[in-house]
Amino acid sequence: MAACPIQPGPEFLYATTSAGQILAFSIDRNNSGTLTSVGSVSGPSVSLGLTSVSNQFLYASDPHNSEIDGYSINQTTGALTALAASPFSTGTLSSPGFLAAPPGDLGSSPGSSLLYAADSGTIDMFTVSSAGVPTALSGSPNVPEAGFSIVVDPSGQFLYASDDDPPGGIFAFTTGSTGALTVVPNSPFTIPGQTVANSLPAGIVDNGSYVYAALSQTNQIAAFSLVSVGGAFTGALTPVPGSPFSAGTAPTAVIFAGNFLYAINSSDGTLSGYSINPANGVLTTLSGSAFAIAGASLATDYFGEYLYVAGSTGIQAFDIDSSSGALTSVSGSPFLATGATLLTVVQIPPP
Repeated sequence: MAACPIQPGPEFLYATTSAGQILAFSIDRNNSGTLTSVGSVSGPSVSLGLTSVSNQFLYASDPHNSEIDGYSINQTTGALTALAASPFSTGTLSSPGFLAAPPGDLGSSPGSSLLYAADSGTIDMFTVSSAGVPTALSGSPNVPEAGFSIVVDPSGQFLYASDDDPPGGIFAFTTGSTGALTVVPNSPFTIPGQTVANSLPAGIVDNGSYVYAALSQTNQIAAFSLVSVGGAFTGALTPVPGSPFSAGTAPTAVIFAGNFLYAINSSDGTLSGYSINPANGVLTTLSGSAFAIAGASLATDYFGEYLYVAGSTGIQAFDIDSSSGALTSVSGSPFLATGATLLTVVQIPPP
């Protein structure tokens, strides 16, 4: 691999498990992305969302108890410590699922301290204090379906949510100066040729120029480009030429890695890989795809050099060829992580 242009601090991978644990691993960039366990803490018995805020705190949703569990991240070791006031209630009759937050940067100051949760037909909005305590913002927007996924744009200016109402589409919101969400005009944005209900039950990703979403019931990946007016993005979306693109059977989780996109096909035990045309967002299937890799969720390191897949055999790790997108198993993979379900990576900024 080429030398990284930024020399950040340590990098950690976190995984929820079906046994109610959150596992912590350090990522060894000097040894092909291998994982080393740095311990575990108790977490929700079932969680649908796992994300970090400002590279300092980790949060896991607990839909069964209407709560979000919060942890501080040791900036040197990656070890987790439950926050003093955790878990945090999301209110009666709520069921928080997917979580999203603006990405922390690698500069001297952390990223925006905001946290969002998809929750029973709304999107819960929180500001996060310097102690990691989420405080709810008023006026959560309504989204018709409960089982939707959400993602925050890398700029922190927009949030996108899947619309499971027929024929399916993408809701778009601006985050505003406080983090409160406002619907983008003409949202939701429809997917060409889509007629199946509940077509977006899982993955949605955004790289700042394009948004991609898994269509599990039609075995496709939908692609949108962000609309720019006068050189500034508005948050509006327009379909990429040729979208939606073919995938394997029942794609769910999707993730970016540099100029590539990968998608788990949950019903056929494969992983589809695509190159992304940076000029128009068009996806081209990689040579050798679909790969015989089964899993439940995906994560990559900050620089998109390594792909991690949570599955029944533990966490599989792969080196990503920067030219072809081909995947090569990392020595020691799979790494022990019994019952791993969700994954997320936290990159600590330079000291």
